[in-house]
Amino acid sequence: MNHRYRSGPPLRTPLAAAALVFALAACTDSHLRPEPHDTLSRADIRNHARSGDTLPLPPLSSTIPLEISVPQQKPNLQDLQDDFDLFSWQSFVAVNWPAGPDGNPKPGASIGPDVPTVWENWKESRDIFLPGGATPPPWGQDPPPPDVCKGKGAATLNLTQVGKTPNVLDESGEPFETGPLIDQNGQYVRFAIMANQDMFNTIVSDGLYSKAGQAKFAQPANFAQPKGSKNVGAIMIKSSWKVMGANDDVSRFHTIQALVYTNPGEHEGVAAACKRQTVGLVGLHIAHKTADEPQWVWSTFEHVDNVPSDGEPIDKSHYNFYDKNCTKNCGVNQPPPRPWNPNAAHTQPTQVMREIPLTASTKALNARYQAALQKSYPGTVWANYELISTQWPTNANNPTDPTGNPAPSFLANATLETYIQGKVPQASSSCMACHNNATMTNGLTSDFTYLLQRAQ
Repeated sequence: MNHRYRSGPPLRTPLAAAALVFALAACTDSHLRPEPHDTLSRADIRNHARSGDTLPLPPLSSTIPLEISVPQQKPNLQDLQDDFDLFSWQSFVAVNWPAGPDGNPKPGASIGPDVPTVWENWKESRDIFLPGGATPPPWGQDPPPPDVCKGKGAATLNLTQVGKTPNVLDESGEPFETGPLIDQNGQYVRFAIMANQDMFNTIVSDGLYSKAGQAKFAQPANFAQPKGSKNVGAIMIKSSWKVMGANDDVSRFHTIQALVYTNPGEHEGVAAACKRQTVGLVGLHIAHKTADEPQWVWSTFEHVDNVPSDGEPIDKSHYNFYDKNCTKNCGVNQPPPRPWNPNAAHTQPTQVMREIPLTASTKALNARYQAALQKSYPGTVWANYELISTQWPTNANNPTDPTGNPAPSFLANATLETYIQGKVPQASSSCMACHNNATMTNGLTSDFTYLLQRAQ
């Protein structure tokens, strides 16, 4: 990135040594808009920790940060990664703030209790891209649930998607061979994709919710906010949920009541079905198109009990997606064999392991945020989630690489990119590299989102 930092002169060195250490692209200069409350760098915290001092994290806040603050005078690549990771945690806290009746942060509330969150009031992708290319209802209004779900009771979300499966002709059909994820109770994990109001408004105003609208728009999609806008910008959230079962400690999860729907139009050979079930959050992607990061900032979180990491101790008594006592069909990170039937009473659980362990720096930041959440609200479920990493463009305006030289090069959530983890170019998960290929139904680029392929 071409960064001009507020606390020092422009950074113009290639940082070759740091690039070698972290296997990341070198940074040049770019402007990052500072946020008033983002005053503490990870380097500051490390330096004070060495001297015996403890500096607090920024206050837990319902305000989604607009941009990444880089207060160091001469940041290296690790400093920048730490700053982006701090941005991710601030975003996680803000989007998971308790929601009021209007879906906005509840006045006087604080993150802690297990209640519906702000992002769960955003627009689910299936409420934007409607049959026949119909105009979606205004913000704050949702279309009725599928007929088979009617009369099942109130629910926070409708969960239908069961994986990035090749036979699903929508944004889940990203260019990788993959499959559904089965938890240790033998139940399919379900997924949802949500858009915030800024993203929704752009889709509607540009007519991108229908094939006809995209053809009429006749130009690449662009979710950048108008210059000088004070809006938060487009945010897309992908979430993964497991049905709570007898072997799960519900008190450790953020849970909701969901209408778990099997759509026969997406799952060949299965019947329409719907159940109102208690589901627990196990994975969360937050993709935020900020003013200075046109490739979006990609933050990914998971439940701390999901999976062990390769090369690290397998020391938990229970994992959501790994059985350390497995003796049959124990291949790691292998999709279940077809046919896939989300209505099945029990399916062989998936054996999952994280292929790229968390870095020491990310683990340290996780521990600090988890402690802060516990202090603010003892016993909070939110202390049971952890940042996996943040992918960001090291050179956002690279004229030869539209991905912006992502750092880290690869990023995968064990519940969302289960079967494409690793470090193999063009085969392993990289948010920016993958989404750089996204197009609309008219073949034009869709600004790093596959959502627009859902248009009918």
